Amino acid sequence: MDLGNAATSATGAEWIGIAPHEKLARGVKPKLPSDDPFYDPPEGFQHATAGTVLRSRDVELAFLGLIPQKFTATQLLYRTTDMSGAPEATVTTVIVPAERDRRAPIPVLSYQCAIDAVTSRCFPSYALRRRAVAPGALAQFEFLLIAAALAEGWAVSVPDHEGPHGAWGTPYEPGYRILDGLRAATRSERLGLAPEAPIGLWGYSGGGLATAWAAEVCSSYAPELNIVGAVLGSPVADLGHAFRRLNGSLYAGLPGMVVAALSHAYPGLDRVIQEHATDKGKAMLLRIEKMTTAHAVLRFMRMDMGKLVDRPLEQILQTPEVQEVFDNIKLGTAVPTPPVLIVQAVHDRIVSVDDIDELSHTYETGGASVTYHRDLFSEHMLLHPMSAPMTLRWLIDRFDGKPVTEHLVRTTWPTLLNPMTYVGMARLVKIAAKVVTGRRVERSPL
Repeated sequence: MDLGNAATSATGAEWIGIAPHEKLARGVKPKLPSDDPFYDPPEGFQHATAGTVLRSRDVELAFLGLIPQKFTATQLLYRTTDMSGAPEATVTTVIVPAERDRRAPIPVLSYQCAIDAVTSRCFPSYALRRRAVAPGALAQFEFLLIAAALAEGWAVSVPDHEGPHGAWGTPYEPGYRILDGLRAATRSERLGLAPEAPIGLWGYSGGGLATAWAAEVCSSYAPELNIVGAVLGSPVADLGHAFRRLNGSLYAGLPGMVVAALSHAYPGLDRVIQEHATDKGKAMLLRIEKMTTAHAVLRFMRMDMGKLVDRPLEQILQTPEVQEVFDNIKLGTAVPTPPVLIVQAVHDRIVSVDDIDELSHTYETGGASVTYHRDLFSEHMLLHPMSAPMTLRWLIDRFDGKPVTEHLVRTTWPTLLNPMTYVGMARLVKIAAKVVTGRRVERSPL
């Protein structure tokens, strides 16, 4: 099948007669993306424009894979681009609320899960599905926040922002995949979303890193998208610093997975690993690629990579091949054009507040509109749910067209001491109760 000779719609986003739609098959146990032919792009897909829908299907979603939800999601396989500019295809899972305001385009939120793993078991397109077996995949828990966005009446796109190979930590391409997923979602006639719809971006931790890349590249890569705001929750601004800080810590599995993923994207790094990693070190990297995020963190607590190489670790980290990787994967190469809300805990043991201070300063001096919430009390895991009410209110203002009144806004009052946090949390608890009991999540704006 040659997509290069296919006709396109007026928007150029979906190939007429070439984007087959699979009907919902209830009760079917999903295959892993690595084993599912849905994820294999059709021959000639590279000739399609970025954001082209190549294939679609309806799927059942379930909380933790077990508790079915009262709505159907649509998955889109679409053409996108890797960090080298080569074409590739990945999937986004799009949920459209049943109740729509027909007077105006409904807002669209791209929610980036903290995939933070190489295995396709952690991809949202698999982990969110009914009967998915993905213990330890963070996306299954983040479904509660996706449901909160749906309750606002927003459509939600949840992309596999690591791409088809689980490229955790690579630069630029998470942004391309996010933006092309939004192109696919807003231009697909099946979903009924408007190309001019206001769009928000939201992610935390590894999802915040992916969201930051999308915010940095959106003006040059997808200027036609109406992105009105981006929430960067504890983005991993400097993975090189994070590697040094987390190695040997309780969270040592996280840098282990990053190294495993980046070795596939950077041949120079792979050469260093093959030359200097011990047999035990090479076996660890192969093993960790198959683990979910939580599994890897629990299994490799306190792992010291310095004991898995044949020379001092710092000497290896100073090699040109490794330094090239560290330089490439650091955020701040471009300034976001949409307003950004950055959320960071001062006492975060995973993402250093110093790195986020530097990132916010880079954005600010570059002319970005930055709201920086530097939380004095929370830590990494707690801040995500506790900051969700603030995040939703900020996104509501952006969707309503309210301007950010100041160029730089800094807030330090802890979310734990803000009464509005608990008003919002009460609503989120109600939504969570519906999700965990399988009841319908109805529209109930904040």
